[in-house]
Amino acid sequence: MAKVIMGIQVLQRATAVAEVQSVLSEFGCYIKTRLGLHEASADSCSNKGLIILELIDEAGDAADKLKARLSALENVAVKTMEF
Repeated sequence: MAKVIMGIQVLQRATAVAEVQSVLSEFGCYIKTRLGLHEASADSCSNKGLIILELIDEAGDAADKLKARLSALENVAVKTMEF
């Protein structure tokens, strides 16, 4: 089985975050590691963010379904790496 790393770029965090979180929760059992990155300071929070996921080795077709569901969301881009 391939190790899948998924990168999710959210371009409008304020409007897309609820939908992205809903999809990630639906596939939560397949997510081994989740790392969220965005610019932040005491005065402001960036509207663009990046989420990096490491999926479990047994994710199989769920990885493709997760990518398709996230890619269908407006202002969300998804890329994957397989090892």
